Amino acid sequence: QGQLVESGGGLTQAGDSLSLSCASSGRTLTFRHMAWFRQAPGKEREILAGITWWDGSSSFYADSVKGRATISRENAKNTVSLQMSSLLPRDTAVYYCAATSYGSTLPLGQGSYDYWGQGTQVTVSS
Repeated sequence: QGQLVESGGGLTQAGDSLSLSCASSGRTLTFRHMAWFRQAPGKEREILAGITWWDGSSSFYADSVKGRATISRENAKNTVSLQMSSLLPRDTAVYYCAATSYGSTLPLGQGSYDYWGQGTQVTVSS
């Protein structure tokens, strides 16, 4: 079974940048797509960005982070990262890394992802 572990969360200020990393192990080579989601208090979990793990041929960014976020993968280190800039207080949430071994196209719904990290808290103060 593959495992995902996020790191890089914490307390930051509005306008700052943030880098999150997701390390995977186990069945890494069978992952087809990986993504970052977040869930703010009282809100549903939403996808922020996704990437086709194997060759990076497809990527997706939610409107809420488009232009402020970059998702990247480093196959040799079995990691996928999310860089965000110009952070806003509304970016405060628990951020999750997710992966799936299925699908020819990058899925956007959380139900399509089989593996999840435990989440890392990001708090942006004003």
